[in-house]
Amino acid sequence: MPLFAPNRYKGKLIVVEGIDGSGKSTQISLLSQWLRSQGVAVAFSEWNSSPLVRETTRRGKKKEMFTPTTFSLIHATDFADRTERYILPLLKSGAIVCADRYAYTAFARDVARGVGRRWVRNLYSFAIRPSLCFYFRVSLDVAIGRILGGRNAIKYYEAGMDLKLSRDVQESFRIFQGRILDEYDAMAEEMGFHVIDATQSIEAQQQMMREIVMQELGESLKSGVLRSQGETHAAATAVTVLR
Repeated sequence: MPLFAPNRYKGKLIVVEGIDGSGKSTQISLLSQWLRSQGVAVAFSEWNSSPLVRETTRRGKKKEMFTPTTFSLIHATDFADRTERYILPLLKSGAIVCADRYAYTAFARDVARGVGRRWVRNLYSFAIRPSLCFYFRVSLDVAIGRILGGRNAIKYYEAGMDLKLSRDVQESFRIFQGRILDEYDAMAEEMGFHVIDATQSIEAQQQMMREIVMQELGESLKSGVLRSQGETHAAATAVTVLR
């Protein structure tokens, strides 16, 4: 049985994955800008961003009340809402959707929290299969250095503190993110990830992404997807559905 539903639409879905501090968000942002410069209609989707459950998620995290299963379910609800109201309409319109994290994030994080692998994958079986998925691989030491270099502290759930792995936040982060890293590495070949060495320069990583996009989707970018003159229409379609 296929893991995801096939993408039968004109639009393309490009996904980035990696542990916190891998630099994937920077890279998908740069790729989105480059695609727009090529005259392609591009939209952006971010993990855990649905208005439907945003407030519930915020309150639950603040009160530290989520169990691994409820955490998994609320993220799946968020994902389902964004898929139905935002991602699908854009793919149908022919736009390219660039997603900062996708179902693979749940496959890695939820399993690292002790949720059953098969259960999680069944939960996301409705998801559309990405056209491309980039996995930014980085060591834990580099990830920690990047996170602490950009802000004062590591977040509670980001560090897996809810799992009682260690009283020390950095040590808990190292253990938890190490588990997530193991899950990503195990999935890489199975899921067909394009693995990027995230310790390379930003420019080198971006160049590699662009080359892979052109190799895999080049013909579609020329004539198969929505051009930039229709970008406003694509965004308007998504906004209309969200209402």
